[in-house]
Amino acid sequence: MNSNSGQPGAGVPGPLGVPGQPGASGPGRRSRRGAAAALGPHYKWIALSNTTLGVLMATINQSIVLIALPDIFRGIKLNPLSPENTSYLLWMFMGFLVVSAVLVVSFGRLGDMFGRVRMYNMGFAIFTIGSIFLTVTWMQGSSAALWLILWRIVQGIGGAFLFANSTAILTDAFPATQRGTALGINSIAAIAGSFMGLLLGGVLAPVNWHLVFLVSAPFGAFGTVWAYFMLHDTGIRKKARMDWWGNILFGVGLVAILVGITYGLLPYGGHPMGWTNPWVLTAIFGGVAALVLFGVVETQVAEPLFRLSLFRIRAFVMGNIANMMLALGRGGMQFMLIIWLQGIWLPLHGYSFAQTPLWAGIYLLPLTFGFLVSAPTSGVLSDRFGAKAFTVGGALLTALSFVLLLFLPVNFPYWVFALIVALNGFGSGLFTAPNRAEMMNSVPADQRGAAGGMIATVMNTAFVLSIGVFFSLMVAGLSGKLPTALSGGLTAQGIPAAAAHTLSHLPPIGVLFAAFLGYNPMKQLLGPLLAHLPPGHAAYVTGRQFFPNLITAPFHAGLGVAFAFAIAANVIAAIASLLTGPPVRAGAPAEPLGAELAAVAGEGAFEPSELVGPGPAADGTRGDGPGGPARPGAQDTPESRGNGQSPAVTESAGKEPG
Repeated sequence: MNSNSGQPGAGVPGPLGVPGQPGASGPGRRSRRGAAAALGPHYKWIALSNTTLGVLMATINQSIVLIALPDIFRGIKLNPLSPENTSYLLWMFMGFLVVSAVLVVSFGRLGDMFGRVRMYNMGFAIFTIGSIFLTVTWMQGSSAALWLILWRIVQGIGGAFLFANSTAILTDAFPATQRGTALGINSIAAIAGSFMGLLLGGVLAPVNWHLVFLVSAPFGAFGTVWAYFMLHDTGIRKKARMDWWGNILFGVGLVAILVGITYGLLPYGGHPMGWTNPWVLTAIFGGVAALVLFGVVETQVAEPLFRLSLFRIRAFVMGNIANMMLALGRGGMQFMLIIWLQGIWLPLHGYSFAQTPLWAGIYLLPLTFGFLVSAPTSGVLSDRFGAKAFTVGGALLTALSFVLLLFLPVNFPYWVFALIVALNGFGSGLFTAPNRAEMMNSVPADQRGAAGGMIATVMNTAFVLSIGVFFSLMVAGLSGKLPTALSGGLTAQGIPAAAAHTLSHLPPIGVLFAAFLGYNPMKQLLGPLLAHLPPGHAAYVTGRQFFPNLITAPFHAGLGVAFAFAIAANVIAAIASLLTGPPVRAGAPAEPLGAELAAVAGEGAFEPSELVGPGPAADGTRGDGPGGPARPGAQDTPESRGNGQSPAVTESAGKEPG
């Protein structure tokens, strides 16, 4: 039986056991047990393994192009450093992030309305289709770039479905006492995937850049089929109307802000960045206005897209603030470390610029190892001892790692760098799973899809904002010292003073992009001037030492500003984690019906069938027939409150958990 269809299978009572429906028998609880008998106690692990595969695949594809961009642009015969191609460069890796950040709340809401597994399955299929069309790219030049950007956006749509519903599926499938463990494993996939993508991109892209996208296709096809036949909606599904005005205003507002930030990274009117560009300012302030109007609309509609009532739950709002601040520090950090390795450290240590993308991924492996060590442990331990020590401690350890990076010389001993980035990954791993479990445990059962979407939106939006913030701070740091360093270095090698002065005032963002892509830009920048230099000087200027040495001091100044921001963000995350309030205890009255049924499924050979509220199917009526007495601690025949929630669900929505 595929319960995704919502149709009863052979030997299974009718839909939800609702009295009056064909096949219904006995009270609601008894019929749920009869309908669930096909799954057994291992279903929760099936849900965990499939959602982990989906999230891992999506996050690998978020970052895999970062390392592969030089090979992709060489493959489609497009120079990414030409001014007219810079927007292609930005959208190649930002398109996925922007789209998934914008859509994830809407898709979480759709999961609450039409079934989280249905929406999750759709995401797997869309993501796989996008991967296939990216693989078969045959064009070259700007048309190939546009084709790749289009299908990266399609991948982002599929990723939004996966991000929005995977957390809710796990929260439904696992009892509260095991959610930290489950969400910890899922969080490992989410964060480790972004690190693994760097390594995979470096390994596959030099062989053939198409492999960067092909690697997802077979896993996506397998996961789609597996999810369709094995996953079942076990949560409360609430029928409601779509909030079209909310969706439009939220989408327009967030897209405008993120697009404004993206184009704010480009030079404008003689300025190193575009923050004075009228179009950028219009997009950002117009987006903010749309989001303010969105907040007003959400208070007026009966079935809002954004559950503003969830922000009355202290654990949810403070957990989101902490999650956002940690993501602000983590997102841009990846770019800074890649630039540091590819543009400076690796060339100074004898690696050719063509080799730096691969080795940057390899040398960042301690970051992944640190995360993999701590994330599953913190998930298990937080189930037993509570989340607060791990969320606060993880954020503070991550802040400490940025302090240590701040004092690390640009040409560092690698073992010191490895220990510091491992500490950064360890701190992130301590924080992630307990933070997610704390938030999801605090929300009503029939709003978990919306809550999961809101959490993913906060994290993905913060990731995009982080890129803008880090690049802006880095450019601000570079702008003061880079012109002098470039002019002095070029004239010392025999470049005429007038030409050196002109080159020294090139936008710093171009230097960052060159370092980020593993390019040595000196040959392109100097062009015909190289022919007038002595051969030894020309070879040195275009070799592995000149460009990295030239930008070392300006880059270190920019790093100081960027890492100071990351330290502040992580300290704020620790403070917010302290303020989440008392823990939500398993078995407390605030534990909603959906979690109660998930616990029954997890501990016995029962499959909670798909619940649709409002109506008797959503109430958890007690039955003592052949199915046995009600589980201890269950609510006794709760009455419908007109919103498809049991009293426990309704009460937990409007107050702090505890």
